[in-house]
Amino acid sequence: MNDYFDIEDVANWFLNKSSLQHKKLQKLSYYAVAWNYALLDAPLCKRDTFQAWIHGPVSPVLYDLYKNYGWTFIPQTESAADFGKSEEVLDFVWEVYKDYSQFQLENLTHSELPWEKARAGYSEFERSEEVISPEIMKDFYRKLYENSQND
Repeated sequence: MNDYFDIEDVANWFLNKSSLQHKKLQKLSYYAVAWNYALLDAPLCKRDTFQAWIHGPVSPVLYDLYKNYGWTFIPQTESAADFGKSEEVLDFVWEVYKDYSQFQLENLTHSELPWEKARAGYSEFERSEEVISPEIMKDFYRKLYENSQND
């Protein structure tokens, strides 16, 4: 893990690309963390915990930071950190998911094992603070990647 970067730096990296709604920023940040575990076998940053909330994976840190934006767009930023080797992962996540709406990303995460497993035992609209396991993220997204390479 690069001790220099925090989850806010990840969010800022995406906000450097575009103004985004909070839910989409959450999902992009989640995918960046998950894919970094899968492809580089390492945490992307500090405070990378995501919980299995009703509307998909949520970083409580990012939620507290951006909750006042509600449904409005968070402004684009002027600069972003250089994540070194992880920059390729961030670019990959941006290219794959940038055209999805926040609702499509929510639905996508709902169909994937890491969120499903953390939500096990909760009803559809029941509040949860269950942490999505980094190990499950790593295994799930690594298998997705490996399967895509065999096509």
